[in-house]
Amino acid sequence: MGRLRDKINRFRDDLSRTKYPDSGVTPLSPAEVRDALLAINGSDVSISVRGSSRSDAATLLAEWQVWEPAWGSVRSRKQLERKFHVWMRLDPVKCEVQSIDEQWKVMWVGDPPTFAVSREHGRGQIFEVSWESEFQRGSDGRRHKVETFRFDTRLMKKPLRDAVLGAGWIWRGLGKNEW
Repeated sequence: MGRLRDKINRFRDDLSRTKYPDSGVTPLSPAEVRDALLAINGSDVSISVRGSSRSDAATLLAEWQVWEPAWGSVRSRKQLERKFHVWMRLDPVKCEVQSIDEQWKVMWVGDPPTFAVSREHGRGQIFEVSWESEFQRGSDGRRHKVETFRFDTRLMKKPLRDAVLGAGWIWRGLGKNEW
């Protein structure tokens, strides 16, 4: 029963769009928060964080592009491309970072992929997980299920959220009509 309760609590935390820093953490200046978010580029994550091309300096963009493994035969081979963005706006008055997610999915066909069959676009707080696994023979001679691919939007947002909370600021996820 404890494992089920843990899963329910994690799901509830994911749906909660606002996260608060630990008590006693003094908020850093907006420039220091911006630098902390831009410093994520140098770590071992597959995210690219940069200043946005919009006019205000308080907006940042985190990008993640993923090609899922292809499936099918040569002529009908399909591959899904995902682009995931997290727009972040710093509000120094409230000491919070407001974020909104944006995702594009394009299904490509052929070998090499050349023709787009379908396209999807989503905006708001996006929580999506997909994975692929296969059976492989282990060193003990038995078959084991091994994960070969994982796409999880929470894995991208976690380092961003941790940097903001570590700086003493509030992380607020906005809905698609709130930006």
